[in-house]
Amino acid sequence: MSSQNIYILAIESSCDDTAAAIMHNGKILSNIVANQKIHEDYGGVVPELASRAHQQNIVPVVDQAIKKANINTSQLNAIAFTRGPGLMGSLLVGTSFAKSLAYGLDIPLIDVNHMQAHILAHFIKEPDFDKPEFPFLAMTISGGHTQIVKVNHYFDMEVIGETIDDAVGEAFDKSGKILGLGYPAGPEIDKRAKLGNPKAFKFTKPKVDGLNFSFSGLKTAILYFIQREVKTNPNFVQEHLNDICASIQYTIIGILIDKLKLASKQTGIKHIAIGGGVSANSGIRQALKDGEQKFGWTTYIPKFEYTTDNAAMIAIVGYLKYLDGDYADQSVMATARLKI
Repeated sequence: MSSQNIYILAIESSCDDTAAAIMHNGKILSNIVANQKIHEDYGGVVPELASRAHQQNIVPVVDQAIKKANINTSQLNAIAFTRGPGLMGSLLVGTSFAKSLAYGLDIPLIDVNHMQAHILAHFIKEPDFDKPEFPFLAMTISGGHTQIVKVNHYFDMEVIGETIDDAVGEAFDKSGKILGLGYPAGPEIDKRAKLGNPKAFKFTKPKVDGLNFSFSGLKTAILYFIQREVKTNPNFVQEHLNDICASIQYTIIGILIDKLKLASKQTGIKHIAIGGGVSANSGIRQALKDGEQKFGWTTYIPKFEYTTDNAAMIAIVGYLKYLDGDYADQSVMATARLKI
């Protein structure tokens, strides 16, 4: 098979976004995402509702991805799908669909680790975007994950630091809930942080040895701080919302950058990449860019559409695995917990 004409259909259904993409030789032809608004009413993702919504969305989303790419199913060389980690009910929808379609078309099936995909999204062929040089450090930050990964090659990765409790996305969302903001709160905090003073209020950074993270203590400190201030001034949150958001974001970014600095020092690696939904945060992106001047880093920041859960990142892993002939068989199972 000529490596010049490979079409991959990729499917992502690990949480609450149903996504499908078509990739041709490492370039994205279509990248369709159906968001599930239903969870906003509950202040978080409801697994049972998520899997039902995936069942409704998956056929139209895949159909749209194929149509937008202007190809037909007979041109597909393989189908890649998210095997895990994620919500079991959600993963099952994508896995079952991918297995059935690959079987029906009699083409290879490729299972993808969602966390590897966030990192390898940097290798999607895009004009004006540099690809990281091996070895590099990847910080994957999302609603469910906070990890620092040493990436020696495409599929040679080692987690060298991770959260011991809440993920960074949870820290944003739970802080937002305390402040009475909607779900997800991360984008709202980011927006308000730009209007506030990041040093207005000081929150203590958790002390965690090595390269691991902890965010649960920070969340508790924010809760107690708000409760204490509201007792003396019931309008405290409304009057100081931008400053509070700026201070929370400043503290969270400080925690992340401190650990990255330590990881870079310990490994001697100065190529730094970020991925995951929280890497869309403008403050984090700016702090990483500042690291180029301050610490001599070379930083890699993905396009916005490749940060949150999407199928383009699943497609690039599928493409790389296809080139290696690394296929799954029909007995492959979705796995809620899957390590890098």
